[in-house]
Amino acid sequence: MPVITCIDDLKRLHKRRTPKMFFDYCESGSYTEQTFRENTSDFTKLRLRQKVAVDMLGRRTDSTMIGEQVAMPVALAPVGMTGMQRADGEIKAARAAEKAGLPFTLSTMSICSIEDIAEHTTRPFWFQLYVMKDEAFVDSAIERARAAGCSALVLTLDLQILGQRHKDLKNGLSAPPRLTLKNILDMAIRPQWSLEMLGTSRRTFRNIVGHAKGVGDLSSLMSWTNEQFDPQLDWSKIARIRDQWGGKLILKGILDEDDARAAADFGADAIIVSNHGGRQLDGALSSIRMLPRIVRAVGDKTEVFLDSGIRSGQDVLKALALGAKGTMIGRAYIHGLGAMGEAGVTAALEVIRKELDITMALCGEKSVANLGRHNLLIPRDFEGDYL
Repeated sequence: MPVITCIDDLKRLHKRRTPKMFFDYCESGSYTEQTFRENTSDFTKLRLRQKVAVDMLGRRTDSTMIGEQVAMPVALAPVGMTGMQRADGEIKAARAAEKAGLPFTLSTMSICSIEDIAEHTTRPFWFQLYVMKDEAFVDSAIERARAAGCSALVLTLDLQILGQRHKDLKNGLSAPPRLTLKNILDMAIRPQWSLEMLGTSRRTFRNIVGHAKGVGDLSSLMSWTNEQFDPQLDWSKIARIRDQWGGKLILKGILDEDDARAAADFGADAIIVSNHGGRQLDGALSSIRMLPRIVRAVGDKTEVFLDSGIRSGQDVLKALALGAKGTMIGRAYIHGLGAMGEAGVTAALEVIRKELDITMALCGEKSVANLGRHNLLIPRDFEGDYL
């Protein structure tokens, strides 16, 4: 097993071992990819304040997120097509998250179904739902999540219309991949991925196929999906879903103070500051730059999580120090999954946990609960001075 010291080590293995269209799906943004790049680069503008001659024994990274005990304030974010990065990918990631004591969030656009995850784990997981025009499908998904014992519903608000991802279009992204000569050659030079995929029956969107009316194969699935994202989403539709769910509700895709206030007033148990990993509105500010404004806007009305851009334990610490109650990682654990399956996800989580722990100690803190702006050196123009 190779020595893994950082997420980039896993990223390199992921690129080598996974077909190009699926690696590119993970490692790309919309249009010019400015927001995708700045989600990570803006973290480097925040510097850490070193402290010495302090007691470093008894450090704790454990915390809570929406009342759930977590080993560190990190949840695995919903990522579509995770089961194309590695066979049964969602199951493997969920198992690794459970072993690490962290929440796992299953995407609507997953390869493994809600029932698959429930069958292969014992800890309640979170389910992410898109607001779609087909209300019967939405209602059914909510009932299936309830039956599976999901402890929270994560409602994604920033995908009413799909941002253009150039690489996905050029690669002809689909699940399963179409058997073109180009794709066959790409899979042939990655025998481990191909053999594992041949060994599973989970190779399409199992939360949709067989559950959405009229969707029984790849062609009908793509047609249905392209028509289903709801461009008329409003708070009344969100309220209908909230009332039907009746459990803990997390609203994902908040990147504006007014939207954050509205979500908090609406009664969300948590909001996720996110720009969909830079895959929607290119040119939007990074999540980490918007975080302080949104924290100030909502105060203590709701929990605030930070998503998009986290690749290390230091990134987690910086987000917590700026006021986030928790964080979510997507690409960081996907690189681990694509590199080494379940063991790779475990490695990614351990890289982040260890770096968070050591950095916290060198900043003179013994608990994530004590992290704050006093641990950072923040550029005066970090949030930007925009009209």
